[in-house]
Amino acid sequence: MGTAVAAVPTSDDFSRLLKHADSIKTSDHPEFLQLMKRLGGETTRLSPQQQMYLRYLQAWGIGYQGDYETATPLLNAVITESTDATLRFRAGTTLVNMLSIGSHYEEAFAQISQLLDQLPQIADKDARIQTLGVASMLYNDAGQYDLGLNYANQMLRENPVGDGDCKGRFLQVQSLYESGKFSTLDRQSSEAIDACNKKSEFLFANLIRFNVANFDIEHGQSAAAIELLQKNYADVQRIGYPELTSDFDASLAQAYWNEGGIALAKQYAKAAVDGGVKHEFTKSLTNAYALLYLIEKKQGDLDAALSYHEKYMAADKGYLNDVSAKALAYQTVKQQVLAKKLQIDTLNKQNQILTLQQTLAKKAAETSRLYIILLLIVLASIALWTYRVKRSQLRFMKLARRDGLTGIFNRQHFVNEAELQLRYCRKSERQACLVLIDLDHFKVVNDTHGHAVGDRVLKRAVEACQQHLRSTDIFGRLGGEEFGIVLPECTLEQALNRAEQIRVAIATATSGDDDDTPGIPISASFGVATIARSGYELRQLLIHADDGLYLSKREGRNRVSVCYDTQPRQRVAGVATDRA
Repeated sequence: MGTAVAAVPTSDDFSRLLKHADSIKTSDHPEFLQLMKRLGGETTRLSPQQQMYLRYLQAWGIGYQGDYETATPLLNAVITESTDATLRFRAGTTLVNMLSIGSHYEEAFAQISQLLDQLPQIADKDARIQTLGVASMLYNDAGQYDLGLNYANQMLRENPVGDGDCKGRFLQVQSLYESGKFSTLDRQSSEAIDACNKKSEFLFANLIRFNVANFDIEHGQSAAAIELLQKNYADVQRIGYPELTSDFDASLAQAYWNEGGIALAKQYAKAAVDGGVKHEFTKSLTNAYALLYLIEKKQGDLDAALSYHEKYMAADKGYLNDVSAKALAYQTVKQQVLAKKLQIDTLNKQNQILTLQQTLAKKAAETSRLYIILLLIVLASIALWTYRVKRSQLRFMKLARRDGLTGIFNRQHFVNEAELQLRYCRKSERQACLVLIDLDHFKVVNDTHGHAVGDRVLKRAVEACQQHLRSTDIFGRLGGEEFGIVLPECTLEQALNRAEQIRVAIATATSGDDDDTPGIPISASFGVATIARSGYELRQLLIHADDGLYLSKREGRNRVSVCYDTQPRQRVAGVATDRA
C-alpha cells in the first residue's frame, strides 16, 4: 500500500485504495480519514464508478462524525445515481442507520424491511453482513431483542471468520444484555472482545466493554467498571466516535458516584453532556444530567441543581419519547407490511374470482349458486382480516401509553396526563397533590428471589394502590419500582391520609405467605407535595415530592413524608411529626 501511495496511481491502484479504505473505516479510522483526503484530491482521475464509491465512503465518514443531516442527502444521491446494484444496496443500508439516528424511525423500518426482502438476491458478502448488522441493531433499539439476536446469529453463520465474527458477537452481547437475559457477561463478552481485537475492530470491542461496565455497575461492582473503562479510555478517545465517548463518560460518572468520588463523577458527567451527539437524546445523556442534579443538590447549589433537573426532565422525556417512537414505528411498519400483503392477497383472490366468474358463466344455474357462496366467503375473509388489522393497530396505540408489566400509565403518558390535570386545576382554582412512591429494598428482592418474583411483587403493590384510588386520580409507573399519583381536589391532609392508607395496603398485600410472594416483606416510602406550596408546575411538584421521598428513605423507610425547604413534616406509621 505504501508503494501504491508513493508512486503515480493507476486505475487499479485507486480501486485498491478505495477497497482498503472501506475495510479499515472502523478498525483504523485515522488512516481512513487520510485516505479519504488523498482520494478526494484525485477525483478527476477516478473512473465514474470509482467516484461513486468514493462518494459513498465520504458520506459514511460524515455520518460517523455525527453529521447525519449532511450525510443523508449524499447517500440518497448514491442510491439514485449509482449503476452498481451492490453499492446502491450498501448505501441503502447505511441510510437506514442515518434515518434511525435522525429519528426517522418509520422510514428506517420501511427501508430495512425492503432491504431484507432483497437480501436473497445479494451475493456480496460484505453487503450482506452490513445489512444483517444494521437490521440487528435497529431491532434491538426497538426492543425486539429476539429479532436482533436472530440476525446477529445469521451474521455468525454466514461469516464466522470475517466481519461477522466480531460484529455478530457484539450484537449477540447487546441483544442479550438489553433483554436482561444475562446472569453473567464473562464468557460471551470475552469471546466477543477477543474476536473484535483480532480483526482490529476496536470500536466494537469498546462498545462491548461499555455493556460489561454497565452490567458491573448494575450489580454493585462499580470499582471493576472504573478499572475496565479507564483502561480503555485512551483507546476510545483515539477512535473518535462521539456517541461511544459520551457513553464511556456517563458510565464512569455513575461508577465514581457509586464509589463516593463526587469530583470525578461531576467531571465525567459534564464530559458526557458536552461530548454527546448534537440534538440526540440518549440514555447516557439522561443519566449524566440526573447525576449532575444529584451532585449539585448534595453540594448545596440549588439553582444549579434545579437547572440540571430541568435538563434531565427534558432529556429523559426526549429519550422515552424516542424509545416509544421506535417501538411504535416498528409496529406501524409491521402492520403496513401485513396490510400490503393482505392487499396483494386480496388482488390475487379478486383475479381468481374473475377467472372463476368466466368459467361459471358457462355452467348451469346450480353452479352459479356455488360461485355466490364462494364470493361471500372471500369477502367475509377480507372483512375479517381488515377488522383484525384495525384492532391490532388500536391495541398497539394503547400499549404505547401503558406500562407493559403493571398495565398502569407509563412515565411519558403519566407526565402528559398530570400536566393536563394540573392546568385544569389551575383554571378552576382547585387543590391538588402529588405522591411519589418507591418500594423499599426492591433490589434485594430481585437479587434474592429473581426478577420473576420481583415482577409479581410490583403487580401486587400496584393492585394494593388501586384499591384506594378514585377514577379521577392519575396513577403511573415512573421507572423501576417508583410510582407517581396525582390527586386532584385533594388537600395536603387528605393526601397524607390517602398515602398512609396505601402504605398500609402495600405492606399488607405483599407480605403474605402465598405462591406469588412467599414470605417476602415489602414496604414503601412516600413523598407528598401540594400545589399550595409548590404551585401548579409538575416539575416543581416532582422536586418537592422527591425531597419528601428522600426524607422518608433517610428516616428509616416505610413512612409518608412531606418536606419543605425549612420545615419538613413527617408521618410515621400513621403518626405525623414535625422536624426542624
